[in-house]
Amino acid sequence: MSSERENGRALCSSPINRNPYGHGNTVSDFLSNVSRFKIIESTLREGEQFANAFFDTQKKIEIARALDEFGVDYIELTNPCASDQSRLDCEAICKLGLKAKILTHIRCHMDDARIAVATGVDGVDVMIGTSSLMRQHSHGKDIEYIKKTAIEVINFVKSHGIEVRFSTEDSFRSDLVDLLSIYSAVDQVGVHRVGVADTIGCASPRQVYELIRVLRGVVSCDIETHFHDDAGCAIANAYCALEAGATHIDTSVLGIGERNGITPLGGPDGADGRHASRSKYRLDKLKDLEDLVAEAVQINIPFNNYITGLCAFTHKAGIHAKAILNDPSTYEIINPTDFGMARYVHFASRLTGWNAIRSRAQQLNISMTEKQYKECTAKIKALADIRPIAMDDADSIIRTYYRNIQSGEDNPLMDLNADEIVPFAAKKKEPREVPSA
Repeated sequence: MSSERENGRALCSSPINRNPYGHGNTVSDFLSNVSRFKIIESTLREGEQFANAFFDTQKKIEIARALDEFGVDYIELTNPCASDQSRLDCEAICKLGLKAKILTHIRCHMDDARIAVATGVDGVDVMIGTSSLMRQHSHGKDIEYIKKTAIEVINFVKSHGIEVRFSTEDSFRSDLVDLLSIYSAVDQVGVHRVGVADTIGCASPRQVYELIRVLRGVVSCDIETHFHDDAGCAIANAYCALEAGATHIDTSVLGIGERNGITPLGGPDGADGRHASRSKYRLDKLKDLEDLVAEAVQINIPFNNYITGLCAFTHKAGIHAKAILNDPSTYEIINPTDFGMARYVHFASRLTGWNAIRSRAQQLNISMTEKQYKECTAKIKALADIRPIAMDDADSIIRTYYRNIQSGEDNPLMDLNADEIVPFAAKKKEPREVPSA
């Protein structure tokens, strides 16, 4: 029995050679592309459909160059048939000489295909609705017409030596037999990618995994996926699609797009605990990209935005702060430095612990005993119990407390107003167990 206990302790205490920012002991799947996907960045196509979006030519060029610097594989542009300016903008971006391939998104129609090819794009993304609702209320065509026209458009685009993708719109409300019949037909004529689109954001991760897994067994070409965020599942759906064998993910900066938008750029990168994308994409450019687009569409980046939000790497609770100071991966699944971000241990609150105050004091070049750090922490917590305090307030208490120790004086730690003096004095007299963090 004792040897079993010893073996158990040895197993528990032995170091595990793994990425501390990883997702645990996950089982690898030979079909999974989580660590080797490509990004089709659609801020300049899907993003133009966002309620606040208006990008003039210069702004489109600025965004396109920023996306290219980030390292996206493809940049998708609005259908050049949408307007004269859309066509001119498409032609202008094609002439920039970017490393990313330039795509445009068109209806499954020969007129659109001819205009798209003439702009000089590297590829054309063809789309048509396949659900009964889309066929009845959008274009009025049946499945056989869709297959016939899709093959015609694909062959035309391929004849010009450029990439072509065919996507069904409203894929998850389409009949599975219809979908597989269409995908099989376009795969046989050599389409480069087939696209699966959750156009109304109704799909769940399990539905996504099952459909992509089935499709992976039907087609030999690449699989692109496009997920709307109406039910808040866009990032999860994209991740599940990659696990099931999808190869390409459509994104936009901050997820902007029609209604609630689509999978945000950075979402799949953040979800990939293995950070295979770290060497491929300039993840440190994500914040700059988001700031650029947020300003252009006049929105604020949400406080809880994945990776780049104000609070993404802020730690406040005492237990968390202590662990973070010892090993950041204890409470962070993402390493902020991979994205050019920094963590912040919030020490100016009633929740702070003495390890956090010790860390801050050391940043201020102040060294004290453990007992003194704990006493200083108690005074900060006493003030935080009667009013909100800022970082400057906590710093002032630390500095004044330390000067009092050095001089043997008892100067007031803070300038308090008349309403705060009595409550603060009472709080200081209360017995207080100072947490270790």
